[in-house]
Amino acid sequence: MDTSKSPGSSPETTTKSRRPKRWQLGLLALLLLLGGGALFWRTTMPSQEAAPPTAARGLPTTPVQTAAIGRGQGTRSIQLAGQTEANRSATLRTQTAGTVERVFVEVGDLVKPGMTIATLDDDERQLALAESQAKLAQARSELARLQVGTRSEIIAQRRAQVRSAQASEREAQDNLRRNSSLVKAGAIAQRVLVESRASVETTRAQRLQAEATLAEATAGPTREEIDAQTASVAAAQSVVNQSRLTLTRTQVKSPIAGTVQTRQVNVGDLVESRDSIVTLVNNNELDVFLELPEQLTGSVRTGLPVELRARALPDWRGRATISGVVPAANAASRRQLVRLRLLNPPPNLLPKMAIAGTLQLPIEATNLVVPRDALVRRDENWLVYTIRDGKAVEVKVQMVADLGETVAISSNQLRAGQAVVVRGSEALKSGSPVQVVENQNTKKTS
Repeated sequence: MDTSKSPGSSPETTTKSRRPKRWQLGLLALLLLLGGGALFWRTTMPSQEAAPPTAARGLPTTPVQTAAIGRGQGTRSIQLAGQTEANRSATLRTQTAGTVERVFVEVGDLVKPGMTIATLDDDERQLALAESQAKLAQARSELARLQVGTRSEIIAQRRAQVRSAQASEREAQDNLRRNSSLVKAGAIAQRVLVESRASVETTRAQRLQAEATLAEATAGPTREEIDAQTASVAAAQSVVNQSRLTLTRTQVKSPIAGTVQTRQVNVGDLVESRDSIVTLVNNNELDVFLELPEQLTGSVRTGLPVELRARALPDWRGRATISGVVPAANAASRRQLVRLRLLNPPPNLLPKMAIAGTLQLPIEATNLVVPRDALVRRDENWLVYTIRDGKAVEVKVQMVADLGETVAISSNQLRAGQAVVVRGSEALKSGSPVQVVENQNTKKTS
């Protein structure tokens, strides 16, 4: 007999008391299964749960300051280098050959226009001049005779010569007639008759010559004779002038004022025509030649101002304008040169000295100007940020010139008057939300 069961209990009652416990176990198993699945989802898919949608979370708004883009105005400074050259220099040369007799200057001496620098031996030139002057005097005397005509006493002499010739001719004719009669009579030989005839011919020729000389003296010189003699006088005068010029060329004179830079001869040197004597430079005017950067080749014009300074004169500052643009590149540097005329330079600024210049080059109106702080450098590119619909817009630009506080840029996407970010652009990206807190042009906060 089973004494462990209490009175009144039955199997049905026992089964009913166990059912709640099985349900609780099933529910517990279900909860454990759901918890394990959730844990597995969190472990295998962390990125989806860790990164909620942007729209739900939102990006922070960046406060920025803007400024309006300006139109290209002002100038940019370009550093140039070059050297000075003497504006007026001359190498004085001989114009004839000879021996140097005297040299009147030394290196560093000041020379005035017309001053004699050196002389050559001139003995031969003096003799040639004297000879040519004598021939000129003779030609002038003959011309004067022809222009005055034959004197009366000469005409009288010529007439006497004609009469004498006529008398000789008559005497010869009388001898011929007499000898002809004697030959016919056989008194003289035939040879005597021949000689008489020859004497008549000779006296006739003498009479004709005397008459022609008398006619010439009476009529005077012809126009052709006077013209011919006049030409002879002119030729003789040219020889005299040439002799004087050759004599003058034995003296080497300076056509300009300047300072003797070099001296090439000494007393006693034998020189040929066109040999150098001295070289002069005029330091009152200097030409400055400066080299242009390659990007400015062909874009610089005359009249632009340039500030000058020299390493040898640290306290000196000069100013000049471009007076010429050399249409060729320097043979050594392959760069184009510009020339400036420097008037009244300081005494210590000499030719061939190094000199530097600052060229003030106007900015073209087609370029845009922004504050320097508007530019951002990223990946070798220059950027600026504009604002559209409250968000930053990234725009690539090309830097044209650095103007100091501002920078000239070029871009097809920008226009004058458009606002660009000048403060707060360092952390911006295209599409970043921004809030304008100040505008440099209006000075109003939002």
